[in-house]
Amino acid sequence: MRLTIENLTKTYKNGVKAIDNLNLEIGTGMFGLLGPNGAGKSTLMRTIATLQSPDSGAINFNDIDVLNDKIEFRKVLGYLPQEFGVYPKMSANDLLHYFASLKGITDKKERNEIVEKALELTNLYEVRNKNVAGYSGGMKQRFGIAQLLLNNPELIIVDEPTAGLDPAERHRFLNVLREIGTNNIVIFSTHIVDDVKELCTDMAILNGGKILAQDTPKQMTASLSDKIWQTTIERDQIEQIQKEYNVISSSYNEDNMLNVRVYGEESPGAIFTKTLPTLEDVYFTTLSNDKLITESEAV
Repeated sequence: MRLTIENLTKTYKNGVKAIDNLNLEIGTGMFGLLGPNGAGKSTLMRTIATLQSPDSGAINFNDIDVLNDKIEFRKVLGYLPQEFGVYPKMSANDLLHYFASLKGITDKKERNEIVEKALELTNLYEVRNKNVAGYSGGMKQRFGIAQLLLNNPELIIVDEPTAGLDPAERHRFLNVLREIGTNNIVIFSTHIVDDVKELCTDMAILNGGKILAQDTPKQMTASLSDKIWQTTIERDQIEQIQKEYNVISSSYNEDNMLNVRVYGEESPGAIFTKTLPTLEDVYFTTLSNDKLITESEAV
């Protein structure tokens, strides 16, 4: 399976260019689309899902011209938006049967089997008779996965699905995605680096509507080998350190001091020690370089 996006562009009426001549190729497995809020992730997800049209460009899924054959494409698409509503007084079981009927599954025996499989896969079978409106945030997200599985989709899009989930719910939700991502293309849009690190076999970093980098998480992390340095400083030193060095990130430790990570082709100084790179380093370094390029082009 293959999803190919070519020269995709989308500018809103207020002048914001949400997608900027974007090119992307995605194969079978879990694909992480990582970027900050406002990067264009949701616009791209909605455009792929045929919920809005681009200004120009092409999207192809296997042999389907997505933008010109939306009905055929939707037959193999499963989509979970950032927010979705549910009927307040219907159980998960009844609601899934209703959705299955809307998707054209009219045979009752077949529908029972499909709904039961979706409930079991998403670990909702034991609470299938409970009203979905009473579910926790994580359970609602898993129900969202259950409903999109009803038509056995080949391409699954999930947009910021773990935002607001507590750690236990997030873990359960990621396990469900991991299980369904083996034989399908699953595009996982998020601003949470750990989600991509734990889940995805391939990834891209998006900002300003552009793909800044694409590779496997492992290869991206390896690209920063011997280039990440760390030191610990007092809080009042951070402004000076930021002026002198390429600071990637900083965080407080248990002694209320700052652990500072910087990027450098060689040692930035005696106070720094070399440290192993992380995917978070990749993310912040990529965004920082993009900011520098944008600022230089503006000048």
